[in-house]
Amino acid sequence: MIAIDTNVLLRYLLEDDPVQSAKAAKLIGGSRTVLVTDVVLVETIWTLRGRKYQLDKSELIKVIKALFQEPNIRFEDGQATWAALDQYRKSSGADFADALIVNKTKLIASKLGESFEGVYTFDKAAQKLPGAKEPK
Repeated sequence: MIAIDTNVLLRYLLEDDPVQSAKAAKLIGGSRTVLVTDVVLVETIWTLRGRKYQLDKSELIKVIKALFQEPNIRFEDGQATWAALDQYRKSSGADFADALIVNKTKLIASKLGESFEGVYTFDKAAQKLPGAKEPK
């Protein structure tokens, strides 16, 4: 297994630098499993959503779905990432990172045998996600 950082994933997705994009495609299309960590995925989505690329929500959803279709790519936890994608798709304002935080917390609580009591946030949009709460 290898892992890639945000810049490699962006070059692969954007194909905006002939040399680096070819190297990224060779890594991702090679024979090894490629780990995309939560941090890399979130940074990638933030970058694509940001001022330079300005992808909208539906385009970001397509990007994440396309990454799931890549045979060599694995996420830290595909189940939590897929659940976060579903929540993000249904949400009216929360971003993908918020949904991933909630779903990873649920998963970790379950793995530790703990009950999930919520993710506390001051972000009003994130509070609309099931499991997210405002601190009292």
